Amino acid sequence: MKKNILIVEDEMDIAELLKLYLESEGFNVNIASDGIEAEKLMDDKNFDMALVDIMMPRRNGYDLIKKVREYNLKLPIIVLSAKNLDNDKIVALNLGADMYITKPFNPLEVVANIKALLRRCSVLGINNIIKYDNIELNTNEFWIKKDEKIINFTATELKILIKLMSKPNVIFTKAQLYECISSDNFFNNENAMMVHISNIRGKLEDNPSNPKYIKTVKGLGYKFSYEKK
Repeated sequence: MKKNILIVEDEMDIAELLKLYLESEGFNVNIASDGIEAEKLMDDKNFDMALVDIMMPRRNGYDLIKKVREYNLKLPIIVLSAKNLDNDKIVALNLGADMYITKPFNPLEVVANIKALLRRCSVLGINNIIKYDNIELNTNEFWIKKDEKIINFTATELKILIKLMSKPNVIFTKAQLYECISSDNFFNNENAMMVHISNIRGKLEDNPSNPKYIKTVKGLGYKFSYEKK
């Protein structure tokens, strides 16, 4: 079955170029010129991924991502933007974007990242329960519970947690963790991984500044710390 991709972009030449490349790869593509039009399309149709620009009229990309994450935590979102400062990327990732690609970009690279993210999201469909203490991760139904209460994580945060929780006490470098969420070059995105880890701790840990589970191993990376009782 063909995957449905939504492009939210006010520059029609860019949107039409991406549509051409994506349709040649077998995707169904819809285009919205701003966040308001995108929401109307989302109300009428289920999408497997959204490509979102930041600077748009009426409703910008930041506001759209924030709104979508209020009711849809599963939809993979890739930001495509000319805003290339670290702070721009951090804001988008904090709001719930899964990946950030700066303009100008190679359309073939964008298509490759879309395929990689969809592929990695599909891995979350494996029927599996990972449980430590009062934390339970269901990779089939796409949720995490702590003390029997659902915690809202983005798809990217879940993929990082699956990597860490599947091998407790094993140290993963930032590059290894980044490989599970993106085919992009990690060395240009070190800050992005730090943001994801910070967000995970903020949602999972009782005391994020002194984490019990998501530990930093200085000079090496991160691990999910667990001592069997």
